[in-house]
Amino acid sequence: MSKSRSSWWPLIKVLPVKTNFQFMRYGKVVFWLSVVLTVASLVLSVYPLKPPCGGLNCGVDFRGGTVLELTTQGPADLQKIRSTLGDLNLGDVQVQAFGSATDVLVRFETPEGQDANATVARAQSALRTALGEVRFVRTEVVGPKVSDELLRNGVLALVLGIVLMMLYIWFRFGFTFGMGAMAALIHDVVLTFGLFAITKMEFSLNTVAAILTIIGYSVNDTVVVLDRIRENLRKYKRMPLAEVIDLSINETLSRTVITGVTGVMALAVLAAFGGDTLFGFSIAMIFGIVVGTYSSFFIAATTLLLLGVKRGEEAEPLKPLDARP
Repeated sequence: MSKSRSSWWPLIKVLPVKTNFQFMRYGKVVFWLSVVLTVASLVLSVYPLKPPCGGLNCGVDFRGGTVLELTTQGPADLQKIRSTLGDLNLGDVQVQAFGSATDVLVRFETPEGQDANATVARAQSALRTALGEVRFVRTEVVGPKVSDELLRNGVLALVLGIVLMMLYIWFRFGFTFGMGAMAALIHDVVLTFGLFAITKMEFSLNTVAAILTIIGYSVNDTVVVLDRIRENLRKYKRMPLAEVIDLSINETLSRTVITGVTGVMALAVLAAFGGDTLFGFSIAMIFGIVVGTYSSFFIAATTLLLLGVKRGEEAEPLKPLDARP
């Protein structure tokens, strides 16, 4: 066949090999818009100031209580399930359908002073009586003491992850570059919290794991861009800083976007077929990859533009082996 593969498969390349987008032309406007969105996400995440999770929809991991995942013979009657459990005085009862019409997820609190296992057995018995044949796929019980410990450890893990990544960037690139990476990292984490605050998706230990993964992805993406900027600053000493940043982003654009698209494709499949347990994790990761790619270009790089960068001296070229003094 005389035709090359690229002639009949036009999508073989996501981006051209060489691009010349002027990112910094709108960098400052986009940066301050992102600052507004970050502040709004922070407010939505903590307001109202009510334990344990403020504006987030805490899962059973952090709030304590019981989760029952069940399957009915025919289409589930959510109202009947809700009223059956309501008659047991179980506090806040949440019933939602997911997957097929027969799959139901139930959450309820364990009344104070009652045995959690006995309460679960009582709830399962009542549901079997009301619905007939019911299969309980998953049962999770978390007591108040355990939930407090999980919340404390989850927050500690997030804080330590962010601090260690900041220290690494600061040590690796210096103060100004470290500030850019720190701004991008905080932006990505806070916006992910904002996503959960707005959508009211369950915030659980899976979500904490997703955010920790997002931290790693964000830093990796930012390091690629910052490292290229630093190289080009040494190479083009007379070129304006904004042009050096644009050149560096364009040089890393294809690699960054293809890496992100590959991850999003895999996570989209996981979100579609991974069930309710992995749905929040997958959505958080997809959002984090998109925002992490964006922040590497418009937050980390624009921070360098706003703060200014002191041009370092170009690396000294190596002398030939046969050179004589």
